[in-house]
Amino acid sequence: MAESYQVFILLGVTLAAFVWGRFRFDLVALAALLASVLLGLVPADEAFMGFSHPAVITVAAVLVLSRGFECAGVVDVIAAQVLKVGDRQFLQLLALTTLVAALSSFMNNVGALALLLPVAMRIAREHDTPPSLLLMPLAFGSLLGGLTTLIGTPPNIIISSYRAAISGERFTMFDFSPVGVVVALAGVAFIVLLGWRLVPRRTGKASVDAMFDTAAYLVEVQVGEKANALGWSLYEFRRKLDDNIPVLAVVRDEQRFAAHAFHGTLREGDILLLEAGPDELALLEDKTGLKVGLTAAEQKGEEADDDAQEAPDGEEGPEDRTGESSEHDEQLEAQQRGRHLAQQAREVVACDEKAAEQEQQLQQARKQAKDDKDAVDTEGLHLIEAVVRNDALLSGRSASELRLFTQYGLHLVAVARDGARLRQRLRDIRFRPGDVVLFQGEAEELGEKLAMLGCLPLADRNLNLGQPRQVVLSVAIFAAAIVAMLFDLLPAAVALALAALVTVSIGIMPLREAYRAIDGPVLILLAAMIPVGQSLETSGGAKLVADGLLVLGGTWPPVLVLGGLFLCSMLLSNVINNAAAALLMAPIAASLARGFDASLDPFLMVVAVSASCAFLTPIGHQSNTLVMGPAGYHFGDYWRLGLPMSLLVMLVAVPMIMMVWPL
Repeated sequence: MAESYQVFILLGVTLAAFVWGRFRFDLVALAALLASVLLGLVPADEAFMGFSHPAVITVAAVLVLSRGFECAGVVDVIAAQVLKVGDRQFLQLLALTTLVAALSSFMNNVGALALLLPVAMRIAREHDTPPSLLLMPLAFGSLLGGLTTLIGTPPNIIISSYRAAISGERFTMFDFSPVGVVVALAGVAFIVLLGWRLVPRRTGKASVDAMFDTAAYLVEVQVGEKANALGWSLYEFRRKLDDNIPVLAVVRDEQRFAAHAFHGTLREGDILLLEAGPDELALLEDKTGLKVGLTAAEQKGEEADDDAQEAPDGEEGPEDRTGESSEHDEQLEAQQRGRHLAQQAREVVACDEKAAEQEQQLQQARKQAKDDKDAVDTEGLHLIEAVVRNDALLSGRSASELRLFTQYGLHLVAVARDGARLRQRLRDIRFRPGDVVLFQGEAEELGEKLAMLGCLPLADRNLNLGQPRQVVLSVAIFAAAIVAMLFDLLPAAVALALAALVTVSIGIMPLREAYRAIDGPVLILLAAMIPVGQSLETSGGAKLVADGLLVLGGTWPPVLVLGGLFLCSMLLSNVINNAAAALLMAPIAASLARGFDASLDPFLMVVAVSASCAFLTPIGHQSNTLVMGPAGYHFGDYWRLGLPMSLLVMLVAVPMIMMVWPL
């Protein structure tokens, strides 16, 4: 079989795996790379050259610098001004989308969205606006802003590196600006003036004093000894709560009973699985006396498991013995215990009524102490809502696997997943990107713990205005890197990597934050797909596709050819990662340019812009996924605003590309 057909089959399987979503995209990309090597499509000694590719280094450096801006307080200084907007929705949308687009020009667009998401939630809460009307425009604004500069989005970096490999010259920092700025302005204007009307209202009005009712949570509560619900039937339970909180199941002695099949009464230790919103949790505790969060038994279970893991198998404790000496010691100890128990029995028989009363009081005191010890101490603990990010440590794991309480000091109170009814125990639920979780923990540690887990807080966070010296230093370092790139003093990868190194070295952000900022799965995706994309060209597959397109549209005007290329690349980016779309479409664009005997630049610019316009689905870009849970969007909600946005971007971008980059 010809190599080109092998490449097509491999890419078809890879794209199907991306769309299926059963395996994470970095694993799919790595599998595609290794399959290419085994098939002989990629030389073995070049298999991992993608990890040193300038595009990979540049993306990693941009991620670190973006985190540096956050640590220095650069973004929060600006965001503090946004909170001063009035209650006019036009001004709210204009401020949020313009700011996120501007920030996305110079930092990672997902990072810009993550920083402004809590700000948008606070604006919605304070001005009684449904958060769904703000979050999709915010996500789309971050995508538009990435179009304007080299470092705004990975496809721009990839296309610049591809141009250097083909022609020896890269696109510079602001080569993308003439087209990108016009497209971004048109997109923001459309969203603010008309597009927001197409966004569905998925949640009720947000109250000033409460969290957002983003979805129905799966809540797990345990019937305690002093609970009002002790002895209730489920019918009585529902009646007491006015049927506002549905009961899904009852767990007794590790055995699960569906609610409709449970006909007994509630006993101490029973666990109820309920569906409730954040506002209903207080009602639940007030009327039933049931407590939400991790039970004391589960806390001790996690601690016991940890202790068991810390003690190596076969290790002797201080009282371990072997051989005859051990048996002799055990006999002596047994005799001593027997004499001691006999003496205690004689003393008990001889005790008077006063001693018996004292013993009873002692037993009651011990029981009370045990109850106090077993109770979950909630003093000083705070609740916080958060959304699971694509690259979160939580993703694909359960609370029991992560040992959230013992390792992170967090109680998992509830989980909400849009479009699905969760019926499992909280500890067994495997988290997915976009899930909304409710955690309980120490207030001063919640932010750090959420960052470690890769979750984005939805509640208002305290703005870190930073020290003026750090703000100035952070901006100055970044500006120096931009100047070095503009005057060709250093390549983009070197200039930005040097800026990231200086940012960490002078203490603007800790080294651990720099490593945490690097999105490993995205870098692996880029590094693995670069050789695979090159194999599409070296095998002749890209030329084969281009020749077919030339036969199909050889008589078309250039604007229609560029429009067709734009449409194909944009649709591809909505079902796979945008970086992967750029890597796969770049060789085809180059072959088309050669077939038309035209300049390479307009074809590459079409791929750069279109690969970054994933407006139709929540899986096309991480920004879309991040807002899905907090706003309560459904999968099909995105095309309502995304389809006209995609058409607008294409109608504006293609003529602008032909004007700025003539054929």
